[in-house]
Amino acid sequence: MAEERVAAETPGTPEFRAVRMVIIGLMLGLMLSSLDFVIVAASMRTIADELQGQTMQAWATTAYIVTSTIATPLFGKLSDLYGRKKLYMLAIGIFLLGSLLCGLAGSMYQLAGFRALQGIGGGGLMALAFAIMGDILTPELRARYQVWFSAVSAIAGVAGAPVGGLFAGADTLLGIDGWRWAFLINLPIGIIALVVVHLKFTMPAKRREQRIDYVGAAWLIVCLGPWLIVSEEGRHWGWGSPLTLSLLLTGLVGLVLFLATERRMADAAVIPLRLFRNRLFSVINGANVIIGIGVFGSLIFLPLYLQLVKGQSPGEAGVMLILQTAGVLTTSRSLSKVINRSGRYRAFLLLGMGVVSGSLFAFAALDQGSPLWLVGALIYLLGAGVGICFPVTLLALQNNAAKEDMGVSSAAYSFFRGIGGAAGTALFLSMMFSLADSRIAEALAKVERSTEFRAALNDPAVLADASNLPIVETVKGTGGINLDDTSFLITADPRLTAPIVDGIAGAMSTVFLAGGCVMLIGFGLSFMLPRRAQQKEEPAADAEAPESQPAASS
Repeated sequence: MAEERVAAETPGTPEFRAVRMVIIGLMLGLMLSSLDFVIVAASMRTIADELQGQTMQAWATTAYIVTSTIATPLFGKLSDLYGRKKLYMLAIGIFLLGSLLCGLAGSMYQLAGFRALQGIGGGGLMALAFAIMGDILTPELRARYQVWFSAVSAIAGVAGAPVGGLFAGADTLLGIDGWRWAFLINLPIGIIALVVVHLKFTMPAKRREQRIDYVGAAWLIVCLGPWLIVSEEGRHWGWGSPLTLSLLLTGLVGLVLFLATERRMADAAVIPLRLFRNRLFSVINGANVIIGIGVFGSLIFLPLYLQLVKGQSPGEAGVMLILQTAGVLTTSRSLSKVINRSGRYRAFLLLGMGVVSGSLFAFAALDQGSPLWLVGALIYLLGAGVGICFPVTLLALQNNAAKEDMGVSSAAYSFFRGIGGAAGTALFLSMMFSLADSRIAEALAKVERSTEFRAALNDPAVLADASNLPIVETVKGTGGINLDDTSFLITADPRLTAPIVDGIAGAMSTVFLAGGCVMLIGFGLSFMLPRRAQQKEEPAADAEAPESQPAASS
């Protein structure tokens, strides 16, 4: 191992060129998982409309987050048993199969199932890329190539949203529905990565005995699955219905059995419980759950807000979302070294939580007529807050972890952020669509007798346009608006859609308000951190925070 690493430092040697090719293969794998989540988030409004499942889109998002979150630590441990190369190629294969099936999905339920499969592969890609880099590079080279990996995250964040908007805005590309390319674009990138790693990664695997916590992972799914189902479907079943209560009880039983299993598995557990004796570890990961709620919530809701409320096309919304990435990059790059050297985690975490919370409260105060420049400024500010929170939590965990706990502390960073992201996405989307019907009804009642609205209802040209029928039938009481397909808002008469958009904006404002309150909880939690933490050891190089997108699997 050491000899191969030394040889890899000499430019022009076959070993050096092979390592470069492997690094390129790893970067392509990271590009897959990083780019995918941003592209899909930007395309989701169109995808959900096409699959008649706008109100069910949380299934597709949370399915990916949950499986990738659980797969990340499991792939890392499995690679110790069976070798990095085999597991990395398996992860790419699973991700590509999931991507292909997502591109062929015919319903939101099918898409959710295929996204779950894709998430398993995405979790493996993120877990193994840095492990392989550690296998083949010295610490000095590792720090150098870290810049390359950071560049991949930045490119994914900047390019992902516009590319997703481009696909969503195209009726067809090469004879295939445009939105399906949000998934199919992964295939050529993944195949190249698969070939490069297969041909160039030749380092022999060193098998190390390792217990795998399969049972704990299974109980975690039993815990999370029912609770996420209730968060999505509880509004239909009734929050006190027998089905809802039985699922909540099932999740509680799963949680108890998960904790019992983790205690029995000790250091082989998905997340060893002994780490929670450290106050900093517990507080930081509590904050990480809350950050996941806010980050994933914004990533899902900002494209919906821009398209449903501000009336932007998918492409225009994608370009606007570059501002969020710019905010993340600005603060994460400029503050990472300052945070790392000062060790003042509490002050910076308070700052980040405060900025994110304030941004969400400001979004809650916007209305349909708010200027676009103000929306853009808030998107940038929200990204800047996220860019502060990410490096604080990551550096606090890594710099204060014992050397033997470095891997599991880093895994905990992704694990708890992913759990928060899944919960936040499901709850906030459920909240929005639960409130939307009543808010739309209130908005319609306000304008129903207005001269402009009545003129539109009596206009023969308006009545002849099929896209206006959902609104007309709602007003007449002969039908209702189906928010599973919001595409009628694009072509319907603006006089009729105004109260619909106003009702959706009102529902979203409540969600942004709830998100801001959740982040305030994180703000209060941050006070439990010491003013200045003592580092276990001086890091060899400044750590980089995840940059542009809070990928579920990262």
